[in-house]
Amino acid sequence: MDTFTSSRRWWALAALVLSVLLIGLDATVLNVALPTLVVGLGATTSDLQWIVDAYLIPFAALMLPVGAFGDRFGRKRLLLAGLALFGTASVAAALATGSATLIAARALLGAGAALIMVLSTSILPSVFPPHERSRAIAVWSAGMGLGLPLGPIIGGYLLDHFWWGSIFLINIPVVVVTLVASAMLLPESRDPARPAIDVPGTLLSVTGLAALVYGVIEAPARGWTDLGVLAAVLSGIALIAVFVVVEARSKAPMMDLRLFRDRVFLPGALGATLVSLGMMGVLFVVPLHLQAVLDHDAFGTGIRVVPMVLGLMAGGLAGERLLKVAGLRVIMPIGLLVLAAGLALGALTDVSAGYGPMAVWLSIAGAGVGLAMVPAMDGVLAVLPEDRVGAGSGVLQTLRQTGGALGVAGLGSLLSAVYVNGLPAGVPEVARDSVTAAVRLGDAALTAAARQAYTLAMDTVLGVCAVLVLVSAGLVSVFMRAAEPRESAHELTSTP
Repeated sequence: MDTFTSSRRWWALAALVLSVLLIGLDATVLNVALPTLVVGLGATTSDLQWIVDAYLIPFAALMLPVGAFGDRFGRKRLLLAGLALFGTASVAAALATGSATLIAARALLGAGAALIMVLSTSILPSVFPPHERSRAIAVWSAGMGLGLPLGPIIGGYLLDHFWWGSIFLINIPVVVVTLVASAMLLPESRDPARPAIDVPGTLLSVTGLAALVYGVIEAPARGWTDLGVLAAVLSGIALIAVFVVVEARSKAPMMDLRLFRDRVFLPGALGATLVSLGMMGVLFVVPLHLQAVLDHDAFGTGIRVVPMVLGLMAGGLAGERLLKVAGLRVIMPIGLLVLAAGLALGALTDVSAGYGPMAVWLSIAGAGVGLAMVPAMDGVLAVLPEDRVGAGSGVLQTLRQTGGALGVAGLGSLLSAVYVNGLPAGVPEVARDSVTAAVRLGDAALTAAARQAYTLAMDTVLGVCAVLVLVSAGLVSVFMRAAEPRESAHELTSTP
């Protein structure tokens, strides 16, 4: 660590921030392009759903084994492979001539994103000593958050001036710069023991998580009682249960189950998962409100989500400073309470309210995300054994992403139910599908009713998120141990 100079560390962080900026950007840039793909590729509604889902399933399913593979083969090496895969898939997506090709390319993008997300997290402790790590995590988190509103901003501009494939080609220069910077600046780190690959664990975790995530993604559209959804969810749960049994008996498990007995790791991971759910809940409902209720275009919508990112950056930097004074057990619940307060204010939104109040509560919610997430990740990374930081990061990110997917699927069902129940009887079926479709019909009375119904649905979702985050604040404050994380966990074996 001493030979890894301070200036080089921060340049290395810039490379890691660029890598996760790609993920945030790609997570939202496609949203504004879906109507264009109907014309450009002749995509059906089912095609559009799979274009979105094909990314999410491998993204969630591969995180757990990716962390273990990084420990075995080298975290920097696999990060570079993930960036290369992401760039290649971006070119394939841009040049796709049909829906099937684009769906396949999106699946590869999801796999590349899983590599980038987990390995960039696990590399942080090998680059930054404990006294600088919180600030690095704050900057890293802000990079991830910044990509989310940039997606519709950049995507909207590109679609106005170029063809739909340009939203994928924009990844290429970022990938090239990040690849070169990562290759030159990042240290290599791995488990010196080079454990054997846990083949049964890998197969069970990937298939189980893929089936579970597929089921919860399909549930809002097909209903939770659909046989296909039930089969996917139940088989996913069964496979994950078998995975846990296998890992408990394995001499070299891919997932160290002892982590779940650690009273820093488990509460920290739970809190981080609920923070992700709160942030994803906001990004799930607010853009549609901005477009369909407040009548902003895609570009304007992206701009108006920026206060949440600014709040995240401010909260993250504040959390980094406060953590040194008060400790994780105090700061993380405070961050969760701030996030819950922001969400609760959002739940009071009236259909006649303008953007001003929204900007305020978005800033508060963003500050809560930063204030809770940065200390949580710092504390969780600190308790990981030095030779298993990749696998531990994979567990953390798997919990966050799978929990977020489960939560958003449930929130999607809730949003749809409240919206439909809020519409007057006898409205056209297309208006029941979405508020955007209702507004486009051009009927003034229907538009007013749909906007009122959607605002109520958004308020309900934000209220539920606020309650869940509030409960998690109580659980973290009660169950997290007060002892500070072990600094020795960061003394990783690395080479510049």
